[in-house]
Amino acid sequence: MGRVDNIKAPIIEELEAFEDRFRKSMKSKVPLLDKITHFIIKRKGKQMRPMFVFLSAKAVGNISDGTFRAASLIELLHTATLVHDDVIDDAMERRSFFSINALWKNKIAVLVGDYLLSKLLVLAIDHNEFELLRIVSTSVKKMSEGELLQLEKSRGINLNEEVYLNIIEQKTASLISTCCHAGATSATDNEEHKEALKNFGTQVGMAFQIKDDLFDYGTDAVGKPLGIDIKEKKVTLPLLYALNNCSWLERKQIIFQLKNHRNKRERIQKIIDFVIEKGGIEYAKTKMLAYRDAALECIKVIPESEAKSSLIDLVQYTIERTK
Repeated sequence: MGRVDNIKAPIIEELEAFEDRFRKSMKSKVPLLDKITHFIIKRKGKQMRPMFVFLSAKAVGNISDGTFRAASLIELLHTATLVHDDVIDDAMERRSFFSINALWKNKIAVLVGDYLLSKLLVLAIDHNEFELLRIVSTSVKKMSEGELLQLEKSRGINLNEEVYLNIIEQKTASLISTCCHAGATSATDNEEHKEALKNFGTQVGMAFQIKDDLFDYGTDAVGKPLGIDIKEKKVTLPLLYALNNCSWLERKQIIFQLKNHRNKRERIQKIIDFVIEKGGIEYAKTKMLAYRDAALECIKVIPESEAKSSLIDLVQYTIERTK
């Protein structure tokens, strides 16, 4: 049994049932839409978001139909944002599959994203899940604000760390926070436990994104090519730290290369070497571990259980994963 299987153990039956329910819920009478949603489901990842939802629920109470709906709402939201992100980024691939916009063009991709968001709204309203809808809607707002803030601030490659952390909290951490908060809300009325898991999700999400940033500078086989963030002019924490801890001339030279020569392999390697030399990798790792510790501190108020142990293991897996 692998590590992820061990983490899933307390909720394995619920996860399997959820996959079946979610697949059926995505069926449509429009053949093209049915074909596209089938394609989306086929390329889904490791079930990280449903794992956070179900483990959070089980850590504070019993998994209910509301928990399944919470997981569905979040999967619909996440899938819609991925479809729209691919349009925004003009991405041709996601996880080694063609993106929807690559296969069916941007107009259809945007409409599919809109359809998924509308399914989210209808699912919540049909079952009077107004508290879950409020939690998920807040996440939509934060993710959109984070994306726009990043687009606004990264044009000049002139971020400071506070703004950067604000961006990743809204773009990435808010969704994991929503998973934990929605899961807990579906299983308990205990406000202290709900707040604890909400904050836990935020801290895990911050650690998760910084781990993602570090992949750009690693040599292991990871989920994205080495230097992809550099090519896309994304300012990540290791680079940000290096740029803020070098001479004015070095900063000017690196920013020039980022803006003008970022697609050349030798220039990418030069930027990676610069980040390593200035301590950007070590700084980001230290920050990531601090967020991990903060996450674990948040759930000290949650009673000990198999589900809580799996949440703790999931935090560790998040920062040790290789893709």
